[in-house]
Amino acid sequence: MITQRRGSRLAAGLAAGLTALLLAACGSAPGINGAAAPGESGIRTVNPYGGDLAAEGEPRPGGVLVMGTDREAIGFDPTVQNTNMAALAVYDSLLKLDEQGVAQPYMAESMESPDDGLTWRMGLRDGGRFSDGTPLDADSVIINVQRHLDKPASPGYRYASQIASMTAVDPLTVEFVLQQPFGAFPTVFALNFTAGNLGSIISPAALEQYGDDIASNPVGAGPFVLSSWTRDSRMELTKNPDYWQQGMPYLDGLEFRPLPDTETRYASIENGDVDLIFGGYHTELLRGLENPNLSVFYGPGNGAEYIYFNHERAPFDDHRMREAFVRGIDLDALAATQFRGQMEQAKGWFGADTPYATEEATAAWPAFDPERARALVEEYVAGGGSATVQYKTTNAPNRVAFAEFLQAQMAAVGITLEPQFFDLAQYSSSVVQSQDFQVAGWVGGPYDTPYPAVQNLLSTTGNANYGAYSNPEVDSLLTQAAATTDDAERTRLYQEVALLTNQDIAVAYYSRGYLSTIAKPEVKGMVRYLTRDMFFATTWLDR
Repeated sequence: MITQRRGSRLAAGLAAGLTALLLAACGSAPGINGAAAPGESGIRTVNPYGGDLAAEGEPRPGGVLVMGTDREAIGFDPTVQNTNMAALAVYDSLLKLDEQGVAQPYMAESMESPDDGLTWRMGLRDGGRFSDGTPLDADSVIINVQRHLDKPASPGYRYASQIASMTAVDPLTVEFVLQQPFGAFPTVFALNFTAGNLGSIISPAALEQYGDDIASNPVGAGPFVLSSWTRDSRMELTKNPDYWQQGMPYLDGLEFRPLPDTETRYASIENGDVDLIFGGYHTELLRGLENPNLSVFYGPGNGAEYIYFNHERAPFDDHRMREAFVRGIDLDALAATQFRGQMEQAKGWFGADTPYATEEATAAWPAFDPERARALVEEYVAGGGSATVQYKTTNAPNRVAFAEFLQAQMAAVGITLEPQFFDLAQYSSSVVQSQDFQVAGWVGGPYDTPYPAVQNLLSTTGNANYGAYSNPEVDSLLTQAAATTDDAERTRLYQEVALLTNQDIAVAYYSRGYLSTIAKPEVKGMVRYLTRDMFFATTWLDR
């Protein structure tokens, strides 16, 4: 267990309210299958963290699990931003989030702070080895963390940059001294790969051998080893015979196939071409839940689908226009026309059943009120402002339909919305990341734990704060929440963040996120994060 001084256990109870809801919902689901129970329909939480391993029986060894992903991976270098569902199969993680969002030992044996988060000591397992036979020791951890420090563009740089010094106390102990107390520090060794997990570590011998080519030649200590990769076709991994968890993995191998087209991806699981898909959208999740022959794994967590306002450009640098925009969206009509009548509304970043979303924060979110919205727009225009707005989004069919819906909704309150469409790569780089928009669509969540995702979006310096939202009080609260090792204090701070950012209307939330995993019923031993990242050591095929 991760331990600290009495009264300061890291993030105990973090997302506890959410977990209670998820476990209750999971218990009411009809076994592992996503099919609805009598009287139950639509989007719901089901098996959010994987299957019931104890109830699934004795694992059968052998077989290859074939999976469809929603994109091709860029590579396996943890210091390069990308989504790679195969990464944890190769690396595992030094720490791992439990179902309460708390970082626990995994490849590492312990993580302790003797001084409320300023100093941390990580203990490693004796005999740990990378798949090339070299030792997984304190020096290897330091070398890997230093790589993030040496690359400001690394997604893990913002965590590693808080380290003042790293020392190998002995071959199995690393001491991290931080620049200031950082209660969430263990979490950064347990994040999903996309978020910049410092716990995804590479053999130093492989780093020396491959240099910049390590992205295509990863060597980790996880349950599988990359054996072949034909980009945009398939990636094959084989069993690591020297894996640290004795008797695992059960599978002989994994195969990942990039299937970026949503319809093709879902068809591939329905017709049996693959054993599992990583669903990115509401359509896949809802279809999977309606299919009694498929197993679904989903939990809404924190985060949401939302629309970015550019706080540095008219008209949304004006609170009145942000409020008018939100009040002009009929969420019931949105659900009916864009979500097949099944949409879990979002009225803030934090999930409604987490301890961070309060009634006060929810009440502060503008309700649908077209008359009030129209009055705000008229007031803004009377003062010399323009209510003609460019709305930028991707050219995916569902995003085009969403833009057309918004256009009609805004016209009813006096805002002329002019949609512009881009392919995904151009949209991400030239529009959103370049902050070249007045208002732009986005999808975020689910997230297993608030840090660092809420900071990324709502902090002035957040790396996902593309709308340039800024509130110094919110910045201070987010910094304090990351620093504290007191669970109750962290909850209180995030509740204040929820209230203030809803009052500011930082972004326009409308729905929770719908990342899911959909599999054949014979896929057993599933262990996953809400972000869809999987730990593959326990997975097996019942066939």
